[in-house]
Amino acid sequence: MRVLDGDQVLIRIFIGESDRWKHQPLETALVERLRREGFAGATVFRGTAGFGAHSVLHTSALLELSHDLPVVIEVVESEDHVTRLLPILEEMVHEGLVTMEKVRVLKYAAGPAPA
Repeated sequence: MRVLDGDQVLIRIFIGESDRWKHQPLETALVERLRREGFAGATVFRGTAGFGAHSVLHTSALLELSHDLPVVIEVVESEDHVTRLLPILEEMVHEGLVTMEKVRVLKYAAGPAPA
């Protein structure tokens, strides 16, 4: 397990659930790639409503069920890993929003290994 503490960088990647990478959901492909490349972790959040650059409202409301709900992927990493992350995002994320901010990691610890 990698050590991750103190000042780090939070990357948020805003995409839609219909976005694909090589016939696979983009969020799945991206998380699998980051895991293979040794990143500390990534978390995927599914939104219930949102809109982006085209101002099209995507919502999970029954009357207007959307097939492209918002998805946010968060990655907390060191500056060195962020430098490696940027070309991956350039390659895989063709539309959406990517933000970056400084964060302070207070705790990053694994529980007991699964049996």
